[in-house]
Parts: sequence; C-alpha cells; structure tokens
Amino acid sequence: MSLLIVGTVAFDSIETPYGSAERVIGGSGTYFSWAASSLHKDIMLSSIVGIDWPSKELEAMRNRGIDTSGIEVVGNGKSFFWAGKYLDNMMDRETVTTDLNVLDNFNPILSESFRKAEYVMLGNLTPDIQMQVIEQMDPTVKFIAMDTMNFWMDIAWDRLLEVVSKVDLLSINDEEARQLSGKYSLVEAAKSILDMGPSYLIIKKGEHGALLFHQDQIFALPGMPIAEVKDPTGAGDTFAGGLMGYIANQDEVSFETVRTGIVHGSALASFCVEDFSLDRLKNISDDELQNRISAFRNLVAF
Repeated sequence: MSLLIVGTVAFDSIETPYGSAERVIGGSGTYFSWAASSLHKDIMLSSIVGIDWPSKELEAMRNRGIDTSGIEVVGNGKSFFWAGKYLDNMMDRETVTTDLNVLDNFNPILSESFRKAEYVMLGNLTPDIQMQVIEQMDPTVKFIAMDTMNFWMDIAWDRLLEVVSKVDLLSINDEEARQLSGKYSLVEAAKSILDMGPSYLIIKKGEHGALLFHQDQIFALPGMPIAEVKDPTGAGDTFAGGLMGYIANQDEVSFETVRTGIVHGSALASFCVEDFSLDRLKNISDDELQNRISAFRNLVAF
C-alpha cells in the first residue's frame, strides 16, 4: 500500500552542546521518508528544492525505494534553509535563520499515482497547502495524518480547524494541544480535539514520550532513555514517519495498529537523536531496530 508524504526537503545548520553541523540535510519530508522507508517500501514524496540540492541525495532516496518524482526542482532558486541553536537542556532551541526560498512558492500538484495513495502524511506546512493536498486525493484514500504547530494556530486558525476536521490522525505536542483545545488537562484537551474530527490524536511530550487517544482508549509510551542526545532535530518527524510507515505496511487501521506504530516510530526517533542530520537514521540495521523495540517492551512491562 502506498504512502504519500508531503513535507519540506531542506538544508539545516545546527548547533548543540555536543557540536555543530553546517548545511546538512534536513526537512520534515526528508525525515518522514527515511524513517517510513525503514518499515515500508512504497513511499512517495512531494516537496520542492532549489538548484543547489545535491543530486546524490535524490539518488540515495530513490535507492531507498522512495519515489522522488514529486519533488519539484526549481532551476533559479535555493532550497529551504533553517539554522538553529539548542540550549543546554537539549529541549529548548533558538531559531537563528529561516530562509523559505523556493518553499515560499510550493504548490503541490499531485500526479495520478500520487493522488491514489492509500495513506497520507501531511507535514507541518501551511493549512492551505495541507488542504490543497487533501482535495486532490482519490476518494479511496484510507488514512490521512497531519502535523501542525502553534504558529498556524496564531495566524490561520479557521483554515487550520477546517483541515483538522478532514484528517484521521493529528499529531501535536502538549503545548499545542492545550492551545488548540483551550483545556489545560491533556485528557480534556484530547476529548475536545477528537470532537473536531480526527479519529486519533497523538500528543507528543518530547523526551517524556507520547500519548495516544482514540474514542475512550488511551495509550501512553515513555521516551527511550538515551545516554547522549547529539541532535534532536527531526526526531518528531522521524517518529511520525515511522508510525505511518508501520501503519501503511500493515494496511490496517485500528487502535492496536496505531499503538504499535507509535512504538516503532519512537524506536526510530531514539536512533535519530544519536547523531546529526540523517547520519544515524540512514544506517540502522534491522537487528538494531528490533532490539530497540524489544527494549521499549521491557521498559513498559510490569
């Protein structure tokens, strides 16, 4: 079953207490795709890059089984660029630079094969772009997940609520859940957000794990304790990519499937933070992944 991912493909410059990395590969769509392709082999990516994007990176994606025909290459522009600095707690960060470049004109027009994808992951883009993708999908689409952030709640509230009402799964952090719902209790916040339309809600809590809500069911997964976190960039996108890769590979949506998908996504995210950019994510063996998933089972068993 095919999984369509719509997100950014970008350059990042990152500084953490453990070092720095200049103009490395980043972007939500990139992390989504590499994580999802660890668990599923029918991945399609829609994004936009400039003429500065390395052709070897597109080739690496294709060798991974990711269909890059939906990545528009703009010959007279530069790719999206973000630079940030993480504080000592590795949770808070300061944005140093955000250059939208060609992303400012991103207008995803999906091919026929992309429109027929059964599963969709919408990255943290403008609600207008997210809705544009939804409206192009074939009516047979089985499951649509989306990510968003408080920035869109601040400037595009009505349009964001319209998009939220059209998706099956919403993934946000605890601060965003409180802002979206107007409730401080995350349980009450979840009830309010599920009433907006999604069947499933994931509330991410950073290093403390994630909560899954569906009807009257709740699942809580702690974060995997990691001795040395070098770079948290892309961890949330890796989590979501792993989740959707697992669901698409199972080709079945239920509370149990989404719950197990969260474990797989969390395991992949725990590898992502161990090095800068995609360096660790690109080199995870099947045995390493299964061992990390087993470690999660031991972590929550009693």
